[in-house]
Amino acid sequence: MISVFLLKIDWKELLMGHEEWSFILEIILRTAIMFLAIIIGLRILGKRGVKQLSIFELVVIIGLGSAAGDPMFNKDVGIVSSIIVFIVIILLYTIVTYCIGKSKVFEKLVEGKSICLVEEGEFSIDNFKKENLGSDEFFAELRLKGVSHLGQIEKAIEEISGEISVFFYENENVKYGLPIMPDSLTNASKYIDNNGYYSCTFCGHTEEKKTGKADKCRKCNKEEWIPASNKKRVT
Repeated sequence: MISVFLLKIDWKELLMGHEEWSFILEIILRTAIMFLAIIIGLRILGKRGVKQLSIFELVVIIGLGSAAGDPMFNKDVGIVSSIIVFIVIILLYTIVTYCIGKSKVFEKLVEGKSICLVEEGEFSIDNFKKENLGSDEFFAELRLKGVSHLGQIEKAIEEISGEISVFFYENENVKYGLPIMPDSLTNASKYIDNNGYYSCTFCGHTEEKKTGKADKCRKCNKEEWIPASNKKRVT
């Protein structure tokens, strides 16, 4: 039954579509030409256009990829038209980059700006709300940099590339802060079992508390707290 089904399949159409087998050699040639065009384009854009991708630069790379991809295997798309697209994209990149260097306002409009997400061991909650970052994702980024709680951080800044820059307190200046280890927020409570330092699970505000019902956080008015940590960083 299966062998009969396999015999009925038009293998040429399945593998090549409406093209002839001879088109394989043309695909190889087209791909080689567009591959060289991509290399030349990226060399003209420079290292910055590859290493530190802003939103604008990502659009440029996607545009180059789209212009290069179709003529590699699509017979209806000519190589000359794709090369023209390459030239236009590179010219636009050059013009926009020049304008960015001349105008800070234009730079912020095109690339955005760096945003402080943690300051003095606590979330900058107004800035944090502006970014499409979940706490788990952000905590994972910090853990990769050796952070176990927010009290170790003087400032954490999201750069225009999307990367997080972290500036640490010296070990002798580390404060009590919100733990960011996996599942550290699962035991949040509105009641304080033991005297000590506690952190608000929403904004990271940390203060000393005594046994009893926890008051609202004076920074964000939330009511859930967890024991704070003041562990030193291991470097």
